[in-house]
Amino acid sequence: MAGIYFHIPWCRTVCIYCDFHFSVSTRNRPELIECMIREIELQKNYLDNAPIESVYFGGGTPSILTVKELDKILGKTRSVFNIPDSAEISLEANPDDLSLSYLRDLKKLGINRLSIGIQSFNNDDLRWMNRSHDRKQAILSIENSKKTGFENVSIDLIYGLPGLKNDKWKENLKITFDKQLQHLSAYHLTIENKTVYFHKFRKGLMEGPDERAGLDQFEILMDMAYNEGFMHYEISNFCMPGYYSIHNTSYWMQKHYLGIGPSANSFNGNSRQWNLNNNSQYIKNIIHGIIPYDYEKLGTKEKYNEYILTSLRTMWGINVKVVEQNFGNEFSDYLLKEAAIFFENGKLEKDGKIIKLGRTGKFFADGIISRLFKT
Repeated sequence: MAGIYFHIPWCRTVCIYCDFHFSVSTRNRPELIECMIREIELQKNYLDNAPIESVYFGGGTPSILTVKELDKILGKTRSVFNIPDSAEISLEANPDDLSLSYLRDLKKLGINRLSIGIQSFNNDDLRWMNRSHDRKQAILSIENSKKTGFENVSIDLIYGLPGLKNDKWKENLKITFDKQLQHLSAYHLTIENKTVYFHKFRKGLMEGPDERAGLDQFEILMDMAYNEGFMHYEISNFCMPGYYSIHNTSYWMQKHYLGIGPSANSFNGNSRQWNLNNNSQYIKNIIHGIIPYDYEKLGTKEKYNEYILTSLRTMWGINVKVVEQNFGNEFSDYLLKEAAIFFENGKLEKDGKIIKLGRTGKFFADGIISRLFKT
């Protein structure tokens, strides 16, 4: 089984923290969509005819696309790849795009999962982030999604914002859980290079993320999610049983996937490639039948590090037997040696051949993962 990702590189506004590839200008939109459809044909053999279990529209803001544009892309995808009726088809959306009529049309296209970029239900925080919606639109987007029959709805939230108090964070989570959603992705605010936030922080015009409050808010998140019956299946992702993101989980389980569009990534088990993150240059190349991408061949060490990075972030953890079988005893011995100190302090837990993050380890996941890497 494999997945397909479409990168839709447009947004209406510039969120201050975002470092994904996007443009607020849509002047070349028709040409770029035609080129993405052309790339589908050019990449038809990349996944070796594997059945497609997930299709994901990310960005950018995919909900900028009209129903006709989405239908065109999905129609071509279905004609080229083997996509069963059971496939998860997800669309990232901004709350202010999700009118009842648009949602009804999305369902008719076969889109069966929504990921709504709410980020906060607090208007002050939304203004600080330069989001294009407000609290009322955020709540309405959830209610409209349920009203039109979507049964697999996820939202994004951000914590660790400067000045975000724990009671306000709890309010965000209470609204989320009261709406009986199936999935929640929650991320700690970070300062990424070349973002508006980065430049304003460097000039002293904005405060940095509140790291101390962020740790408290992550703990609040874990506790409230657990009490509501949500599974903490990946560091930043929580779901009701049976509703984990099939597409994103394919990344963490090293399944193969194809990325279409400027800046989209692809992975086939032996190599990774990523398309040029320039809309105009992408169009110029695709018109001539050339996919503009960079490429990395993965050796044994890179594949091991990839497995550690993706697996330890999840509730399924690292399987030492898999490391032995796929990479050899040198790597499994190294893993157990480097992990020993974390077993002692409880940041890692071992159950048979499975190594997982302990509760305290989830606060230090990046550091633990880098310690287990083979350099």
